[in-house]
Amino acid sequence: MTPFISLEGKRTLITSGTRGAGAATVALFRELGARVLTAARSRPDTQDKEMFVSADLTTAEGCATLAAAVRERLGGVDIIVHMLGGSSAPAGGFASLSDAVWNTELDLNLMPAIRLDRELVPAMVAQGRGVVIHVTSIQHELPLPEATTAYAAAKAALSTYSKSLSKEVSPKGVRVVRVSPGWIETEAAVRLAERLAREAGTDYEGGKRIIMDSLGGIPIGRPSKPEDVANLVAFLASDRAGTITGTEYVIDGGTVPTV
Repeated sequence: MTPFISLEGKRTLITSGTRGAGAATVALFRELGARVLTAARSRPDTQDKEMFVSADLTTAEGCATLAAAVRERLGGVDIIVHMLGGSSAPAGGFASLSDAVWNTELDLNLMPAIRLDRELVPAMVAQGRGVVIHVTSIQHELPLPEATTAYAAAKAALSTYSKSLSKEVSPKGVRVVRVSPGWIETEAAVRLAERLAREAGTDYEGGKRIIMDSLGGIPIGRPSKPEDVANLVAFLASDRAGTITGTEYVIDGGTVPTV
């Protein structure tokens, strides 16, 4: 029986593929037959050396190194999944965000996608096919003013950039799609829930509830698993999604309360 989804032989770049949703996406793409190159600042022991690049993608030099590795090791690329993102901004609202903090958030959440697309998408256009997936965040719709203003703004910029790119390259055969996750139960999220649980004198489920309540609730009753996000990304990258471009797919358990 033909599988519903196959990525057999697809040359794929997935950034930040060593943990969380990125690692789950790398694993699923490889299971579905893709040739996957991934990157992070340091290589875990579990990563195949030949299909991993150690690079700091918050810098122009790191992005250039990765793009060169894509051309050398994969001979080009059919799918790009921009998983890289995160925030280290301090709490305290907008007044606590210095220029350096803003630059850090933009260099992590916006510029790597712009730089890598600029390096790699022209070859996709030349071959007349390809898929680019930008992973944004529901926080570009639901920013948390105390701590995520800069992160949310960077992800909003990524979303707008992605839409504009789709309008330019979709007529040339390259699909561009956004995936917008809510809270994902990654290793870091587990550690946060455990810490909150200890501070509140409750158990792990109680710690998760504290986080969900801070988001205004998750109607489905749980955060997404990394594998949930990977499943959505794989479908959107596959030929089954052949006419999907320029749109955003939210995966948040119903967190965003508006239409």
